[in-house]
Amino acid sequence: MQNHLVGWLPDCPGNRQSGGKRLSGTATKGDVWLRAVLGEVAVSIGRSRGTYLHAQYHRIARRRGKQKAAWAVAHSIIVIIYHILQSKRPYQDLGEHYFEQLEAPRLEHHHVRRLEQLGYTVTLTPQVA
Repeated sequence: MQNHLVGWLPDCPGNRQSGGKRLSGTATKGDVWLRAVLGEVAVSIGRSRGTYLHAQYHRIARRRGKQKAAWAVAHSIIVIIYHILQSKRPYQDLGEHYFEQLEAPRLEHHHVRRLEQLGYTVTLTPQVA
């Protein structure tokens, strides 16, 4: 059902294929007012600090640009609104360090493996705060 709500936002381009060839990738029509409001909200979230959506915006903007990051955040906002309305529970922000916590084990494994390839013996001990 959340995909139907996201359909009101003309952010996702068409993905038509025929015989393995990609055809027109134009964005679908949607509510112009909703698009304008969500665009402004997404850009302002990109400028704010300390939220999950801010971290998501900057993570995507580094790789793909500010415009695509804004629309990814707008899409996330629509999905969040849908889940708030469906579950009748308040929004629980994951925090700006969510992605760092997700990547920590992967980065740890990557760097240990890289050092071992260079000929080092690595033992990890957690830092006591």
